[in-house]
Amino acid sequence: MTSPVVTVNAEASVKESAQLMARKRIGCIVVTEKDTPVGIVTERDILQKVVALGLDSSKTLVREVMSRPLLTIGPDESIVKAARIMKRENVRRLVVLENEKLAGVVTERDLLRAAAFHMAISFRPLLQR
Repeated sequence: MTSPVVTVNAEASVKESAQLMARKRIGCIVVTEKDTPVGIVTERDILQKVVALGLDSSKTLVREVMSRPLLTIGPDESIVKAARIMKRENVRRLVVLENEKLAGVVTERDLLRAAAFHMAISFRPLLQR
């Protein structure tokens, strides 16, 4: 997972959020209200819900375009469970909550990296013969 998580207040403009995403070179931001995660905004959300509709990104609030409900997983859950949730819900990211606090974001890419690492470790004894 990626941690720490970049967050933005639900009252921020889409433009502010997009600029923050560009500065941090990230594809999503977790949206919060009173330090509680309530949604997520991705590059795709901005493209489909703001740019494609011709909305003014400086006047459109993040709360209007964020994806919700927020799909979450615990930090100790398996990558298989995370992959199943992503497939079932047709999403590419899950927010990781630990004791109801924001701990990270896990992406499809993170899962692929973990699976590849696990395979490499599993095959190492066979390759050393």
